[in-house]
Amino acid sequence: MLFIPPGFFLPCVRRAASFRLIDSHNRPSTNGNKADGMTNTGMRRLLGAVLVSVGMAAGGWALAQQNPAPAPAQPSAQAQPQTPPSPPQAAAPAPAPAEAPPPPLSADTKAARAKLDGYKADLDQKERALEGRVLPDADLQNLRQQIEPIIADIRAVIDEQAPKLEASKARLSQLGPKPKDGQPEESADVARDRAEREAAVAEFDETQRLGRARLVQAEQLIAKISDQRRSGFTRALFARTEGLLSPDLWLDALQAIPRELRAQRTTLSDTLSQLERNTTLGVLLVLGLAIGIGIALYVGRRSLAPRVVRRDPALTDPARRSRLLAALGVLLLGAVPAIAGSWIVWIAFDSSNIFPSRLELVVGALLRGIAFIAFVRALIDAILAPDHASWRLISVSNASADRIMNFSVTLATIMVAGKVLESFNQAIAAALPITVITRAVFALVSALLFAELLRRFAARATQEEACLGPYVAPEVDIGGPIRTVGWLAVAIVVGSVLGGYVALASFMVDQAVWISIIIALLILTIALADEFIGGSLRGPSRLATTLQANTGLRRRSLEQIGVLASGVARLCLIIMAILLVLAPWGIESTDLMGSLRAIFFGFTVGDVTISLSSILIAALLFTAGFTLTRVIQRWLDNTFLPATELDAGLRNSIRTAAGYVGIISAAVIAFTYLGLSLERVTIVAGALSVGIGFGLQSIVNNFISGLILLWERPIRVGDLVVVGDGEGYVRRINVRSTEIQTGDRSTLIVPNSNLISGIVRNRVRNDRVGRVLVSIPVPRATDPDQVAEIMRKAALAHREVMSEPTPRVFFKKATENTIDFDLVCFVDDIDAAGRVSSDLYFEIFRKLRKIGAPPPEPASSAREPEEAAEKPAPAEQGEDEALTLLKDKSPA
Repeated sequence: MLFIPPGFFLPCVRRAASFRLIDSHNRPSTNGNKADGMTNTGMRRLLGAVLVSVGMAAGGWALAQQNPAPAPAQPSAQAQPQTPPSPPQAAAPAPAPAEAPPPPLSADTKAARAKLDGYKADLDQKERALEGRVLPDADLQNLRQQIEPIIADIRAVIDEQAPKLEASKARLSQLGPKPKDGQPEESADVARDRAEREAAVAEFDETQRLGRARLVQAEQLIAKISDQRRSGFTRALFARTEGLLSPDLWLDALQAIPRELRAQRTTLSDTLSQLERNTTLGVLLVLGLAIGIGIALYVGRRSLAPRVVRRDPALTDPARRSRLLAALGVLLLGAVPAIAGSWIVWIAFDSSNIFPSRLELVVGALLRGIAFIAFVRALIDAILAPDHASWRLISVSNASADRIMNFSVTLATIMVAGKVLESFNQAIAAALPITVITRAVFALVSALLFAELLRRFAARATQEEACLGPYVAPEVDIGGPIRTVGWLAVAIVVGSVLGGYVALASFMVDQAVWISIIIALLILTIALADEFIGGSLRGPSRLATTLQANTGLRRRSLEQIGVLASGVARLCLIIMAILLVLAPWGIESTDLMGSLRAIFFGFTVGDVTISLSSILIAALLFTAGFTLTRVIQRWLDNTFLPATELDAGLRNSIRTAAGYVGIISAAVIAFTYLGLSLERVTIVAGALSVGIGFGLQSIVNNFISGLILLWERPIRVGDLVVVGDGEGYVRRINVRSTEIQTGDRSTLIVPNSNLISGIVRNRVRNDRVGRVLVSIPVPRATDPDQVAEIMRKAALAHREVMSEPTPRVFFKKATENTIDFDLVCFVDDIDAAGRVSSDLYFEIFRKLRKIGAPPPEPASSAREPEEAAEKPAPAEQGEDEALTLLKDKSPA
């Protein structure tokens, strides 16, 4: 058997192919002699095939010569007869065809993945920077600011892929599931379409998964940066040094004094040298003008504010809006000019460059401190108004207002002095003991000032209680908890200073002042929001009147909108205040906003994704569907159904059925938007079935009974029914119960299940014909025939009494003194029975008096035994409730 390697005859094939190429190159462009061309082409192809065959045979012969057959192992084998050849073995199975290469990605997907690759490279670089060394807080914050836009871009890529993925899945679902083993194969067109759609789904899904992976990496980096910042903040805050009472600290400070003096002289020399180099007449003019403007703004604000904002002391009870506007004006006019003056002076010093850069910190701290003192004074004056008791926003005594004002200004001055001195120590690179002593002394002085204020307030409260007599515990005393927290803060600051945690003590003082300012601003802004947001829509205000006239909303609705808007404004202000309070602790708004974003756009708990935005949108969809249902019901009630010939009961059934369909449809749409599948709804229904079995059985029973009432309509709206001891007209058939209005205008609430399973008498089930019974007693000596004729003629003469059945008079009974007659007649509408009965009584009594046979006693009405219940008289008629109405078309 010859074995020819595949590459052996490759040169021959190439040679044949070259002949073919030469032939195609030399082929004439004209189509003149097609037969000759075809013959020549066929000959060339035949020649190429012969050469290939000869090459293969020669290659096989040469290989056979090089590899002769091996000699037999046993010589005796030649003597043995030749065994028949073994049957040919089964051919080896053909190798599985190679999988088709994946279809190329679309241009949009390539661009999206290129973006994700770039984000990954950037995130990897930042991750390596975090792992290499501990970065300072400024660098960490810079890294975070660089990562946050990347997170937003990655989310945009993910959101961009989501609708494409959903659309591809929807298209793929239209093809149905793949045929299983044993089922008929799908056509080639369907298989090709399925492959394309599956590839599209995989393409968008993989892109989305890549985006989520990058998003997780970025969020992990943000979390790592936050952890490092918090760790650094904690280390710096709880760094321990020598306590303020430690002798070593003071000895080190004394030893560092000569060095500090030399540093101060050097700084002064550098400052004078720079002044000589950079001071010109123009610079001096600019500085002088800026300082003059700053002083004018700072001093002039004290006289400007009372002229612009007048707090009339003669007004003992000014309006709340006037007080709030005055407080806002005092705050702005007291703080803004001082801040503007400090800013102008700072711009002038910074542009003139007359001080070394290290002293610019001191100048900046001093200017900021001056503006801070003015702001604190203006804030306290705006809220407490020490000189105008009737204009205060918080009810405190005059002494307390003055005390808080003096304390606040003094504390602000001490803090500014401490910050300026710390900046100077930083400028001259003061030794650590000097810096520690400076911060510790100012923190301790601030704590002692806090303690003195708390002591005075406690003494004031004790004096007031002694003046009021025996102690009575107040219901709410907010001053007690505030004083407790204040004393606790003072104890922490003093203990930290003495224990060597100077950074913690200084931080606590700063936080106490910062939180106090935030609380004061929160009080003012909440009051402004309540007055100008909620108050503008409350009462006969101009805005409320305009909205009421243009939108048609009721005043009560506007007040509710104002309350809701004011509540939302309060919530936003409180959240902002909390963020400002937590900001110095390393908790930034971006952290909270990330959590709020996760809550709003969805977070995963197990296999369930909870999204507040989806819940809100689903609620809006349900509200829109519910509102549309009510609009349709109102249109049916007021426009469409009155134009038909349907009775009131059928109209109510149609209206109620439309309401059920609309509400159920709105609920289905809302649940569908939430992504609740049939399986999850089944689980919820199973849980509800357990509740139905225990506590909701009666509610469901009444609901089903209401549906039966609407469908079978044994009782309709407007029917006169008798249920137990109650009788009245059906006004509404609700989900759980039915409203029946009785004759005394009260409403009888009957569960729907009672109307289905109980005994109910419907007086107008088939028609509205009603029977009228008039009972007349006359003296025994009266002629019965004459009385009967009078009663019959009175009935026949009334225009609302039906001629068929004919009115009939019955001799009911005879007593010792009287004989009793009953007149039975019928009317078309049972609602007119009371009026007809009254007319008949008047007419019969008038005729009886004319014949000299007046009734011996006041007329009374009696029902037949089966009609013992009293018919309620309609409110608009005002009939006597003693008359009897019977629903019976046959004569008695």
